[in-house]
Amino acid sequence: MGSTVTSSEPAPAATASSRPGYGQLLRTRGAWTFLLPGFAARQPFAMLTISIVLLVQHTTGSYGAAGATAAVTGVSMALFAPYSGRLADRYGQRAVLVPGVLAHTLAGLTLTALALAHAPLWALFAAAVPTGASVPQVGPMVRARWGVTLKDSPLMITAAAFESVTDELTFVVGPLLATALCTAVTPAAGLVTEAALTLVGGLLFAAQKRTQPPVTGGGHARVEHTSALRLPGVRVLIATFLGIGSVFGGMQVSLAAFTESIGEPGLNGVLYGTFAAGNMISGVVCGAIAWKAAPQHRLLVGYTALALAASALWTAHSVPLLAALGLLVGMCIAPALITGYTLVESLVPAGARTEAFTWLTGAIALGQAAAVTVAGQLEDRLWGGAGFLVPMTGTVLALLALVALRSRLAARSQSRTVARGIGHRAHVTVD
Repeated sequence: MGSTVTSSEPAPAATASSRPGYGQLLRTRGAWTFLLPGFAARQPFAMLTISIVLLVQHTTGSYGAAGATAAVTGVSMALFAPYSGRLADRYGQRAVLVPGVLAHTLAGLTLTALALAHAPLWALFAAAVPTGASVPQVGPMVRARWGVTLKDSPLMITAAAFESVTDELTFVVGPLLATALCTAVTPAAGLVTEAALTLVGGLLFAAQKRTQPPVTGGGHARVEHTSALRLPGVRVLIATFLGIGSVFGGMQVSLAAFTESIGEPGLNGVLYGTFAAGNMISGVVCGAIAWKAAPQHRLLVGYTALALAASALWTAHSVPLLAALGLLVGMCIAPALITGYTLVESLVPAGARTEAFTWLTGAIALGQAAAVTVAGQLEDRLWGGAGFLVPMTGTVLALLALVALRSRLAARSQSRTVARGIGHRAHVTVD
């Protein structure tokens, strides 16, 4: 934590003598006005992939087709998410959210109808593209709002941990809810509920205008809209987050296939919830620790642990062992996610941070998309549990890239960073 804070001035939301913590964070003025609707608005994101997999597998009988459809959705989201983030930086979050929420709801319901009508695979792909492209990027937007609210406070690292915990809470509740709806009600219930929650939660979040970051496209100050992708450190983080996405995607398909093979499909949500619970627990712990090690070092150590844990998944052949390994893998993900998002604060100029956050979110979605495709094919063509090879491969490859390029995660000098982003003052707010 100390390695990323360069200012000697007292932080606005925490004094120099106070120790940052969750209680202090949640007492931040105005925080609850965007936290509650933000939680509701991001919940559908955790339901989308598993709902598509369960519905399409039911209507086609193929995990390969189900994984491919979910993959198209993920790739589409990954490609369009950074553009959405850049638009939010330039024109404001509300201007992007409202039309995006409406488009996503319509696209999701269209995909559901086509699947139930046993439409050909190409038609499902065609509907999956706008469904993924219009996924509201609420998580990055909430992180950007924390940046505006906290500014240079040491609570920013606590906020990053809190957001990781919130993300993982949605990945505990979301898959459980989607699986319960798809198995106990109807296979289409997951996607229908996802569309409804997107509409209601997204509009409620967009209505919170007071905490919305200021736009960077107006005024008479000269603003250079440099893409966050041009920063070497962001590209390294994208590679590491691709590996994390491979864990999410590989686990979703492989757990569904495993529980189906033993005749207990209802355990899918429980096992995935255990995996996500491990992520949430370690996220809580990470946010409560006053770290002294540099974030680059923490990322390297945490990612090594993740790759080792993910490499053991394919050996599990029983529910208890798979649950234990899933819990361990989940506990290794949160430190990598939190540290990666924290590094954005030191690597990226203020006017491009929402875009940077969406690049990372999009990288997770892209890794997840590739993983569900490959894992689905492996489950269809090879032995049961072959899909667990995907998280192992994805994390090991990402770890190799991280080790080779770790020097690019060093914080850029303040003067150079600001010059690339906003050239009219030395200290800028995070948006």
